[in-house]
Parts: sequence; structure tokens; C-alpha cells
Amino acid sequence: MEANYKSVNDSRQGLTPNHPYGAGDPYYAESTGYITPQAAKKRGISNWIKIGVPVLILIIVAAVLGGVLGSRASKNDSASSNGASGADSNSPDGSGNSNVDLADSRFATATDSQWLEPLYPSTTNTAVLTTPTFRPTSNDVLSWPQDPFTFSNPSPTSLRTDRPRLIAPAYKWQALPALISNDPYLRGWNDTIFANATRYYNEPPVQYFMDGPSGILDNARDVKRRIKTFGYAYRMTNDTRWVDRTWTELQNAANNGSDPWGSPPDMNDLWNKNHFLDTAELSAAFGIAYDFFYDIWTDEQKSMIRFTLLKYGLQPGLLVYTDPSAATYGWWTNNITGNWNCVSNGGLILGSLAILGDDDTGTAEAILSHAIDNAKQNCAFGVTSDGTWKETPNYWYFGCTGHAEMSSALLTATGSDYGLSDVNPDFGKTGLFHMYSNGPGSLFSWGDHGPNKYSSTANCMFHYANQYQQPSYALFQRDQHDAPEPWSMFWYDAKTGGAFWNGAPLDHFFDDVNDQWASMRTSWTDNDAFLINIKAGRNDDHQTHNDLDCGDFVMDALGTRWFGDLGSADYRSPDYFSSGDQDAVRWQYYRKMTEGQNTILINRKNQLVSASPTVRHDSTNEAQGSSTVYTVPQDSTAFFVADMSSAYDDAQTVMRGIRFLNGRRQALLQDEINASGTVDWRVHTNATVETSGTSATLKLDGQQLKITMLDPPEGATFATGAAERFASDVTPPVPDQPNPGVTVLSVSLPAGQYTLQMLINPSWPGMKDSDFVTPKTVPLAQWDLRSHD
Repeated sequence: MEANYKSVNDSRQGLTPNHPYGAGDPYYAESTGYITPQAAKKRGISNWIKIGVPVLILIIVAAVLGGVLGSRASKNDSASSNGASGADSNSPDGSGNSNVDLADSRFATATDSQWLEPLYPSTTNTAVLTTPTFRPTSNDVLSWPQDPFTFSNPSPTSLRTDRPRLIAPAYKWQALPALISNDPYLRGWNDTIFANATRYYNEPPVQYFMDGPSGILDNARDVKRRIKTFGYAYRMTNDTRWVDRTWTELQNAANNGSDPWGSPPDMNDLWNKNHFLDTAELSAAFGIAYDFFYDIWTDEQKSMIRFTLLKYGLQPGLLVYTDPSAATYGWWTNNITGNWNCVSNGGLILGSLAILGDDDTGTAEAILSHAIDNAKQNCAFGVTSDGTWKETPNYWYFGCTGHAEMSSALLTATGSDYGLSDVNPDFGKTGLFHMYSNGPGSLFSWGDHGPNKYSSTANCMFHYANQYQQPSYALFQRDQHDAPEPWSMFWYDAKTGGAFWNGAPLDHFFDDVNDQWASMRTSWTDNDAFLINIKAGRNDDHQTHNDLDCGDFVMDALGTRWFGDLGSADYRSPDYFSSGDQDAVRWQYYRKMTEGQNTILINRKNQLVSASPTVRHDSTNEAQGSSTVYTVPQDSTAFFVADMSSAYDDAQTVMRGIRFLNGRRQALLQDEINASGTVDWRVHTNATVETSGTSATLKLDGQQLKITMLDPPEGATFATGAAERFASDVTPPVPDQPNPGVTVLSVSLPAGQYTLQMLINPSWPGMKDSDFVTPKTVPLAQWDLRSHD
């Protein structure tokens, strides 16, 4: 089968080794990054990135700021190398014609070089920017053929008879070249996958490295990523060099290569079952290899793959369900509604489905009899009642990738996913969670970010678009930087049409008590848009990945993230994951303690783990239309108010509200506090800050934002300082990572009763001082949509 693809210059095209999804993520690191053919030229790097790059490559997590703070783009170098931006580049062809035809092109003309957010052309040509839909099946050039295999009575052990059986069955491989030739997204992704395959081919096999609490997870996920990519290249070309390269990678991970893979403490535990994510990802990798290359492996090779997969993966995996003594590494089977359960069950299911029928030990069949039910009881409930992932926005990637892979593999191999998709009636909302947690300055990434995402992307959005009949999920994801990888080619339905933003509300409020958060914006397609994301929610029940951060918020405007989160601390720090209790060592690390968040600090103490805030909110409910050029009405607004009093034991009242003003060109952040301890108002920024009493001017990337205190309490003045702990804080077991380039803007007051009103004015182009408004003072209890008119 010949692939319809062209070569891609493996130059990174200006991508910076930085990302919004957690330090060390291989989508962005120079040494391991995905190639994005449409990447725009680099437009500026904030100071902390320059300082953090060497550590970013060498250390898995959080040696730098976690990729959320910092500028998105420099206005001094705004012209993209492919016409993505600039005065004469408002169209896909760079002509400046806003009415160019988008019918046979990708909607995003480039990917922003630093945060890798899509850059959309400014266009009012809305012929194809219709409401999200699945186009009629009569469009044969974009349709998958009907599966020739009939599943008469689906059972986990009754499999399709042709190969591959996992995620990408043979009939789809046969149809794929024609779809690629007729769809611009599939064409571009195919190019990128082959470019990545070539790069991985020329690199040495993945080297074993034990990284403390993260085990060999980086190695495992990198092996899986490579094998998926080599498998894709082989099945599209029948070129046996991909077979040989895959065999080299498999032999290496089985410790049968020309050089030892590593020196694990126990050679009978080569895949590190005590950090079972490692075992699961390698089990999935070997299962994919067994299945995708099934027609070309010799019997001896198949036997060797099965032996390794069973010994180091599936046999230890079976014990987690059947042997109480395996609880030390199988703890994730018991009421763990997070990524561990999804990834672990998913790896075991993919490995078992791959060898079922050839496995004479009965292990694969026995695993399927346990793993599917366990995933339905646990993994499927990682999504809360409003669609939020219970851990953090970054851990959504790991959990949902695991969930989607096992659901898809079960569907293609057996004809059913046995309730994995619908046992939790709210799971289908999780695509909205991902969409709204993204903004022009990247994710609202509270809490921990996780290790490298070698084998995890947001491409589950394609699978969920079909499973839950939500075409907007696929339309949102298809322009993202991480879309080009093998699963996209089979999960994406090329009949999906329209623009995700057409009809998408600007605001969404997530009300599950676990997280309670809001996303409010001025546009989905303008990278200079004004975005406010804020959260309240519980401080516990996040699988020990959270921060003590009720009231935390991020803010984007003018192409810059003005206030952001610091992200993960070092996962290898002593007792980082040992407990989420009030006295846990975790809360001694700056990036996890309340002091390190954009919120209120009382008596310079951490918030209470037992916090149970209440919230209310409202919006004028505007939704963007078909055009990428959108201006909100003058009376448009939204607000979010949280009563966070339960988060503090030295305060009677702590309430926080934030809202848009003046046609969403200004914002008001208001705190009402009655405290018996000292009060510190704190935000973290990469901007240069100049203070003058009750006002502060922030400058970043050639842009400016002003904060003014309205009716300030006596003695209230702005101050600046470094993002580091107070001298009076308890010293953690190891020093905090430095936060270079980050400034804390703060207001400190003695115990008392206060109302702090912060008027936030981005310096919008063409907007005069007289165009800004000064709102009246309205108690938070009286806020409504028209309270500040």
C-alpha cells in the first residue's frame, strides 16, 4: 500500500523548548518534540524560558515554571513565516484577503511558536465556517467504508478474525490513502507522522533510566510512541525497514538488544511493576507491535514478543486483580478515579487483546475478565458531573488517552466497549472541560502537570466526538499542535464539518463541588483575546495532584498571560506525594502552598484541606458566530463569585469575585475579607512591574496592563517581591526550585475587615484613557449582570 505523503523539513521551524502542559513535555522539548509542519516563526522568549531550557531537557518535571507563566508572543516580531499573522497576513494564503476560500485548507494557518495555540486567519468568509456537524454519509470521498466484519454477539474474548484488531482495523488502512488525498487535515498529519518516524528511526533505541517516583515512565511512553509511529509507516508503505527498526526497539526494551537496556534492581522486574504505569505503557507498546506487524513477524518473533509481554507485563498485571499480596503495586485498582487506573487498565487491555488466541497461558483472557469491569468502576469516573477531570487539566491527557485507547481497542477488536463510554453519564462532557480550560495563553493548568506526554495527546477528542456525537470536539482538536499522530488518522471523521467556535458560548461555568471553576473570554479565535479563568472547589480528592488554591485565577490579554500558575514542583522531592492531609510535607513546597497561588493568604498560613467553597455566577450568554472576527456587544459581561471562608481558620469571611466590565475590555477583581490574621493579596506574573502606591503598571512583550485599587483601605499599597517563601515559613525537606523571572505583586494588611477592589485595564490598541470606566462599589452579595452598569 503506497502512502500519499511528502517529506517535511525536520527543523522544528522555530519551536521553542517550552510548553503549557508541564515541564519536559516532548511535544516541545528540542530533543524530543513533535514536528508541526505549520509552526510559525519564534516570536519571543520570556526570561524564565532562557534560564530553564537546560533543566527542561534533563529533568522531568518542574525545574522550570511548568510552562504556564510567561509571554505568549512578542509583538516586535509578529510576522509568521507562513503568513499566520501580521498586517498583510490575515488569510490562509498570506494575501491579506479576508474572504479567501477555506474549503480545502486547514482553518488554522499556523501554530503559535511558544504556546503552540492555533492561529486563525481574520476572515468573514463563512461559507465553510458553519455550525459543527457531521456531513452526510453520501460524501463517499470522506467516508470510511463499512466494516466488513460482523460482531454477532460481542464478547471480550470473541475477536475479529483479521489483523490489525486494535484501533486501526485492516479495512481502515485500505481506505486511508484515499481519505488522505481528499482531506487537508489527514494530509498534514500524515506528513508529520512520517517525518517523526524518520527522526525516531535515526535515533538510538530508548535508553533505560530510573527517575525516582516517575520510574521508567519516560522510557515506556517513548517506546510506545515510537512503535505506534513505526507501525503506521509500515502499514502505509509495506517497507520492511520499519519492521526491522521496530524489532530493534522491542529487543532493546526486552533487554535482548546489542547493549543492555539498563540495570534494574530486579532483572525479573524489567518493566518496574512497582510503578505500574511503566508496566502498562510497555504492555500497550508490545501489544501494538504484535498486532500492527502480525502479518510479517515470524513465529519465533511472535513467541518472543508474547513471552516478554507476559513475563514483565500481563502476568504481574493479572495478580493486581487476584492476589492481595500484589496490592503494593496494584493499589490503583481500588477506588482510584484518576489517570493511574485508566492508563494501567488500558495497557493491560491492549496487550491482552493483541495476543488473545495465541496465548496458551490463559493470562490475557483472565485479565479481560477483570480489567474492563475495574476500569468501568474507577477510570470512567475520573470525570465529574460537569465534565472536569478530577485530578488536574494536565492529567486529563493521561487519563483520557488511556480511557479512549481501551474503549477504541475493545470496539474494534470485539464490537463493544462494554459500557466504558456510558457507565458514567457525564463522561461525554469532558471535551467541554478541555476546550474551556484552554485559552490564548494556553491551559488554565492548576495543580501538577505530570511527567512527559510522549504517548498522550488530546486526540481522544476525535474519539469522543464520534462516541458522544459532539463534532465540535473534533473541530477544536484538529487544529491543535498535538493532532498529528497515528490514532488521529483513525479516530478523526473527515465528514466532520464547520467551525468549533460557531455557536460556542464565550463563558462556561463548571459547578461540581470538586473543582467549581469558570472560563470567560472575548473570543475563541483571537489570540489577543481577554480571558479570565478562576477556580474555587475542594482542596482534597484530586489524587494528591492539587494545590491549596481556592480563588486562584489566570488572565490573558493582548497576546500575553499576565497572571499564571507555577505548575508542578519537583516530583522527586521528599514526601511530595505521600499525603494530602493538612500537615502533609507536600504543602511545604512553594508551588503547592497557598502562598504560591494567585489568591488570598491569611495569617501567612496554608488554606484548609477541608475547604468547601460555594459559588454563584452568571453570563449574558453571548456565543461567537461563524466569523473569526468577533466583537462582543457593549453590554456583554460575565462574573464569578466564590465564598471561600471555609478555606481559612483565621478568617470569618473571605469572598472573591471577578467580572468583565465595559464590553469585556476591563476586569474587576474584588475581595471581601474579615480576618483575625494578617491579609496578603498575591498574584504571580512574568511582567516587569512598576508600582506607585495604589496602582501598578505591568509590561510584557511590548504590551501594558494597569491595576488600580479602588477605594483602597487605609495603608493598602502595592509591593513587589520574588516568587519565594517567607522567611517565617516551615522549611521543606529540600529547597524549592527557583522561579526565575517571576514577580509577586502583593498587598499586605494587618488583621481586619477589608474590601479590596482591583480594576484591571489592559492597554488595548486605540483605546484612550477616557474610554475606560471606573465602576461603582457593589458588595459581592449584590453582584448581578447589571450591577455595575
